[in-house]
Amino acid sequence: MSSPLAPTRISAAFVGALVGTAAGILLITAAGTFSITVSGVFAGLALGVPALAGAVVGVAMAPGSTRSNSR
Repeated sequence: MSSPLAPTRISAAFVGALVGTAAGILLITAAGTFSITVSGVFAGLALGVPALAGAVVGVAMAPGSTRSNSR
């Protein structure tokens, strides 16, 4: 059995965080397009929350973390 922090899980979390950060950047850009003033707190949350969610999804979806019973 592999360790809980196998390199594939770490890299999947990193990629998920990058994808989440990209989504947050798009959110901030969209807010600027609609002339919404973006504060520092909003920008931090808009980048941090999707990055964290992306990292969690990346770890959950990492190869070898499935619970299905393939026959």
